[in-house]
Amino acid sequence: MNLNRTITLSPDVISQEVSGETVLLDLDTENYFGLNEVGTRTWQLIKSTGDLQAVYDTLLAEYEVSEARLKQDLDTLLTEIERLGLITLGEKDA
Repeated sequence: MNLNRTITLSPDVISQEVSGETVLLDLDTENYFGLNEVGTRTWQLIKSTGDLQAVYDTLLAEYEVSEARLKQDLDTLLTEIERLGLITLGEKDA
C-alpha cells in the first residue's frame, strides 16, 4: 500500500455519526456505506487531513494493531469507499 497519497472527499457525500458509528451517503448516486467505530475514526482523520500517511500514523498510534494489518484494513476500506465514489485517491505532488 502506497501511503504517499491524498484522499479527497466527494463533494456530494454527507456523513452522520450516531453512537460512535458513521453512515456515509452520496447524494448524487445514493450509494451509502456504514462505518464501525474504527472506520468512523478513520473517516474523521480523512476529513481533517486528507493525507493517507497522517491517517495511518495516527491510527497506528491510537490502536493496538500491527503495521501490516493496519495497511491491509486501510486498503480494504479505502478501495471500497473509492469504488462507491465517496472518495478519490490521488498521488501527492513531488
